[in-house]
Amino acid sequence: MAESQAILQASDVVETNERSLFKKLIRNRFAAFGLFIMLLLILTAIFAPILATHSPDKMNVTKTLLGIGAEGHLLGTDNYGRDIFSRLVYGARISILVGLGAVLFGAVIGSLLGVIAGYFGGKFDSIIMRIMDGLSAFPFILLAITLMSVLGQGLLNVIIAIGIGNIPGFARVVRGQVLSVKQSEYIEVTRSLGAKHGRIIFHHVLPNSIAPLIVYATMSIAGAIISEASLSFLGLGVQPPTASWGSMLQDGKNFLVLNPHMATIPGLAILITVVGINLFGDGLRDALDPKMKV
Repeated sequence: MAESQAILQASDVVETNERSLFKKLIRNRFAAFGLFIMLLLILTAIFAPILATHSPDKMNVTKTLLGIGAEGHLLGTDNYGRDIFSRLVYGARISILVGLGAVLFGAVIGSLLGVIAGYFGGKFDSIIMRIMDGLSAFPFILLAITLMSVLGQGLLNVIIAIGIGNIPGFARVVRGQVLSVKQSEYIEVTRSLGAKHGRIIFHHVLPNSIAPLIVYATMSIAGAIISEASLSFLGLGVQPPTASWGSMLQDGKNFLVLNPHMATIPGLAILITVVGINLFGDGLRDALDPKMKV
């Protein structure tokens, strides 16, 4: 009976915290705008086949470089006669897949390494963090280009390359939190009661380190989207004819005088998406900060 009451009380606390977090996010106009942009991007990616007015890969050499709204093409066509709006919509799928996939890849491996380094310390800490320092010594995009040269082209390899670049950041964030949490009194009490390392890590240390990890992961999605666009722009990312915002920029850069919208539209899509994600990340950080007022 007592155990069931404790579970109910814990459930009430979680629900209260969730309502408080949502309230903080909604009150922050910038965070609300960022959340709207993220939801719009996700819905666009999910319903791309419905939203697209044409096949994103279908070429028509008789309708190249059409202007905005010409002949049933909402945003015109590119130099191959492909519908820009449809390619923009399908490009959102690539951005979402790479953004979420690369961050998830980096978060899982980086968090595991950060926990080991922070919790066990000593040689584990020294070896792991020196490896992370070595990875961080490379500029992010240069590291991604190097990895793509080794792994080869393709969507999965783009996710892996960008994900590896994200590992050091996640490792440092988690390590810092673990170093702080493991010194807490309740951790010492749990350890003195004979709890094993695995239980302490997964039941106490990691759950109390999750808030900054969520914020960092959210804001890392924006960086992953930019990195994917950069790789595709350089011809190392997602390969044609698959629609990608980066490859659309690559196609449009040679027609900035005749058809500037070929480059400016995907560029604006990247800009708005990245700004929206960063605004949401800032709002989420403030909402999870216990010092901030509800």
